[in-house]
Amino acid sequence: MENLKTNVADALQGEDQRLGVVEVRPKELECDVVRFQNNKEKWVAFVGLLDGRPYEIFTGLQDDDEGIVLPKTVTKGKIIKQVSDDGTKRYDFQFENKRGYKTTVEGLSEKFNPEYWNYAKLISGVLRYGMPIEHVVKLVGSLDLRDESINTWKIGVVRALKKYTNDPDEE
Repeated sequence: MENLKTNVADALQGEDQRLGVVEVRPKELECDVVRFQNNKEKWVAFVGLLDGRPYEIFTGLQDDDEGIVLPKTVTKGKIIKQVSDDGTKRYDFQFENKRGYKTTVEGLSEKFNPEYWNYAKLISGVLRYGMPIEHVVKLVGSLDLRDESINTWKIGVVRALKKYTNDPDEE
């Protein structure tokens, strides 16, 4: 029985390595910034990349009061995971401005609607465990969400992730 457990564990570990699964998120990930519209509101997606492949996604409103404001020229940056002394985690977005100075937007999770944050967290989990991006796009696109606003958000997420497929124009 112990041999069976070892063989299964070895097989799963081999599967994780073959799919490129990284159990522990690096402190910093390169990131693409993708803007989209959600019910006439301006939204932004931060797509964290590991070895050039989407690993996680954060989405939220671009807004002075409740969201994030970024210069239109910002298309790349880093998502940095911060862990405080008490173990709480937060994710910051950092980019380099035109003058070469680093600008950090702290606490992405605090700036975004919790419902959208939870959906994005679920999508990030699927990305982290190596589901092929084309399947992730189909999965997200097929979600049957009741609220019109979250359905238009879903379409924006699909657009953001499609740029990493073999055919970004395919619907």
